[in-house]
Amino acid sequence: MVRHRRTAWLAALVIVLFAATAASAQISDDVVKIGVLTDLSGPASDATGEGSVVAAQMAAEDFGATVAGKPIKVVSANHQMKADIGAQLAREWYDGDVDLIVDVPLSAVGLAVQEVARQKKKLFITHSTGTSDFTGKFCSPYGIQWVFDTYALATGTARAVVERGGISWFFLTADYAFGHSLERDASKVIVEMGGKVVGAVSHPYNTPDLTSFVLQAQASKAKIIGLASGPPDNINAIKLGGEFGLFEGGQQMAGLLVLITDVHALGLKAAQGLLLTTSFYWDMDEQTRAWSKRFFDKLHKAPTMWQAGVYSSVTQYLKAIKATGSDDALKVTAKMREAPIEDFFARHGRLRDDGLMVHDLYLVQVKTPQESKAPWDYYKILATIPGDKAFPPPDPACPLVKK
Repeated sequence: MVRHRRTAWLAALVIVLFAATAASAQISDDVVKIGVLTDLSGPASDATGEGSVVAAQMAAEDFGATVAGKPIKVVSANHQMKADIGAQLAREWYDGDVDLIVDVPLSAVGLAVQEVARQKKKLFITHSTGTSDFTGKFCSPYGIQWVFDTYALATGTARAVVERGGISWFFLTADYAFGHSLERDASKVIVEMGGKVVGAVSHPYNTPDLTSFVLQAQASKAKIIGLASGPPDNINAIKLGGEFGLFEGGQQMAGLLVLITDVHALGLKAAQGLLLTTSFYWDMDEQTRAWSKRFFDKLHKAPTMWQAGVYSSVTQYLKAIKATGSDDALKVTAKMREAPIEDFFARHGRLRDDGLMVHDLYLVQVKTPQESKAPWDYYKILATIPGDKAFPPPDPACPLVKK
């Protein structure tokens, strides 16, 4: 009888050990490696760059630096804002032991990395690639857009400005996929609400001199100059607008993508009154303040929505690996879709089949110098935009969308 029990106990132990070994074997290369592919030296480095790397490292550290019994490693590289370099680095990482690539500013680079991820069947979560085509005609089962898309920011800002009487628009558009997506999505809302787009001009990305373009916008007499661009073009356009007396002449600028680092670079005197839509603000509540203080202690600046989103997505990714015991991209994303996503960054979040993480956004206005009471105290929250109203419905052009 004793011998029988001992045999049964040993058999059960073998089964448990075998199951544990099988679960461990599902972690490829015995390490969960996350690659932060970002801009470490160029125009987007302040809003992404080192801050995105730190955010990913914070997520790994908060997880105890291990998941499913395997170490978590964070690596980083500079794609130099070039699609060919970004794709080459992604290919090298995926062919090695990188399981997940995050961040990737500039839509052209993000779309290039998206295609490599599809080919290699590895996961890519973007935070600073904004084109809505990412989850539209270029959607992939291996691609996730976590923080925003051009539709959400452009329509949120355009709707608010038109409601306040800004019915005639002229666009200053950065000449790449991201800028044109912003102009397209905002224009649609403006016209639908009874406004009018009187013209637009495209300029090279990160051009050193926007003078002729801003003068064209001023000459249009449009009430609103829509900035369909990100840093540094939006900052330079706002500065020139002030120098040329555009605001004194009764025109106003609306930033379709403005980050808190842009406002910091401009200063409140130049940026005051600007309306914009954001996915995150560090001073929104106790949760956002607690995490942002930890970030601030490391880098001595407030986090952008992109950097906060990196932490959020990496944390959710690691939770899914822990739950499934696997770093297989499709198993992980399936797990991430099972439950609502609620953390300091995402409120009422959910990951759709097309790869878009839908969550609440916020319409904010930049404070005046007199209203600001402390460093980085820059925004007044005017309204919460529920995710289902902020983000577009699934695009039928995406083959992942259920018809």
